[in-house]
Amino acid sequence: MELINGNILIVDDDRDVLHTAIMFLKQKFKKVTGLEDPSGIEEMISKSEFDVILLDMNFRKGDMEGKEGIYWLKKVRKADKEVTVIMITAYGDIKLAVETMKEGASDFLLKPWKNEKLFATILAALDLKQSKIALKKLKGAQERISEDIDKPFAEIIGDSPAMNRVFELITKVADTDANVLILGENGTGKELVARALHRMSSRRSEVFIRVDLGSLTETLFESELFGHVKGAFTDARSDRAGSFELAGGGTIFLDEIGNLSLPLQAKLLTAIQSKLIKRVGSNREISIDARLICATNMPLYSMTDKEKPEFRRDLLYRINTVEIRVPSLRDRQEDIPLLAKHYLKSYIHKYNKKGLKIDPSLLKKMTTYTWPGNVRELQHAIEKAVILSDGKRIEDHGIIVDREKAIQDAGEPVTLEDMEKVMIERSIQKNKGNLSKVAGELGITRATLYRKMEKFGI
Repeated sequence: MELINGNILIVDDDRDVLHTAIMFLKQKFKKVTGLEDPSGIEEMISKSEFDVILLDMNFRKGDMEGKEGIYWLKKVRKADKEVTVIMITAYGDIKLAVETMKEGASDFLLKPWKNEKLFATILAALDLKQSKIALKKLKGAQERISEDIDKPFAEIIGDSPAMNRVFELITKVADTDANVLILGENGTGKELVARALHRMSSRRSEVFIRVDLGSLTETLFESELFGHVKGAFTDARSDRAGSFELAGGGTIFLDEIGNLSLPLQAKLLTAIQSKLIKRVGSNREISIDARLICATNMPLYSMTDKEKPEFRRDLLYRINTVEIRVPSLRDRQEDIPLLAKHYLKSYIHKYNKKGLKIDPSLLKKMTTYTWPGNVRELQHAIEKAVILSDGKRIEDHGIIVDREKAIQDAGEPVTLEDMEKVMIERSIQKNKGNLSKVAGELGITRATLYRKMEKFGI
């Protein structure tokens, strides 16, 4: 039988009771310690973290008042507020034992006890200890989340005029129900803007649901957004709510909306206009009340103006009541040192490389690099640099700007499209054709990678 993970201390001046309890409990728990003299409790607590302490009520012969038990209970609680204490008492002390629970004891055990009762009582005390720990962690997490929520742009790093304009617009729009369209290149932080809008809105206590439209196939689109009923198609083994329904009174964020086909755009437009959806396989209409935020790196306006439009003009007007353009990193180069230091601090902590700094000459070079992958590329570059660095200073230019070197080696292309093509080709070669690794390295989805490969004829 595997021993239970628990550290148990028994404090009782009755040697026979003490030794009998220790022999039995050592068959059940990993660590069991006995103590006859309670004066040693504080020292033992200072040296070891106990999960459960069994504490006798009386230590002097003939003493039935239990004052000593209460005295040492207070000492234990002062030394370790998290430990769970079980009082050991005789039948005549039950009323007094109940009083000790007001002083912080979690339970009491009657002498003489049966082993099964002793075991069950300690197990319950262990569960209580774990619950206290879990609750403490939860409270800590909630406080941290609350702190983050109280910071308007906790996750968005930037102090440039371009970013301040974005912050100003977010502040004006957030606490409305206006549909928002976020435009920007890959890696600029469009999702962070969407989350900031949600965090600062009156819907902040409700859910934020993100849907990557670029990864959805034609057949999965309706099921993902609108849900389905059991038996609607082969794999529909049970009813399932879609993202619009799950978002409830919160926010739904439709990322990469520019990748939707025209037929799917029509279905989405109908849902947005009517604020009604039907699960696949059902005729019952469900009303939706989610705040809509969309994002894309595609040129939607030019897509609507083509001879054969690739994006519906009426859908564009529906989703862009307010439009937020997130600047590329090359358009806010003054933010690069701030971003670099932010990610450096994060990865120093993650990889335990205290004292690591970026060489000033390298930081200066970073501010002149175009960063075609934007903030995401910068973040990945810093992480890579921290991982590979052996000293206290990041000096190797190749670690940070190896992609720039790859572009230069390829013939110094001058357009962003040329740069993207080179990056994809080099990544494919480096990862030996593993497109999942390529997409991860470049910070894009596989669906986006496929489209770009088709576009560039790779």
